[in-house]
Amino acid sequence: MKELTKAEEQVMQVIWKIGQGFANEIMAAFPEPKPAYNTVLTTIKILEAKGFVKHETFCRFHRYQAVISKEEYSKHFLGSVVERYFNNSYLDLVSAFAKKENFKLEELEALKKLIDEAIHNEKNKQA
Repeated sequence: MKELTKAEEQVMQVIWKIGQGFANEIMAAFPEPKPAYNTVLTTIKILEAKGFVKHETFCRFHRYQAVISKEEYSKHFLGSVVERYFNNSYLDLVSAFAKKENFKLEELEALKKLIDEAIHNEKNKQA
């Protein structure tokens, strides 16, 4: 899976948010300042070529929707970041976040709960 450019990711974020839509609906969902209409259409065509987006045609209009879910892309992208910046170690990634000085207690407790659940699930798989 190819990595998205910043512009491509911005368009995908909108498409993921609205589910599917015509170009004018995609444009309407952008926050201000909105990019140029032609820029968005060009980016959508690039996303189609990369296999991230597909369209259905209604008369002369195309309705676009994501082919790759936000979760799929996030998982792939995170794996790529872990590989490049954290020696391919999720432990190093979590350690970097845990050492961050401005972590709130609630966030650390939520992280601990997620880790405890993951440990429990792994133990059940092995049993």
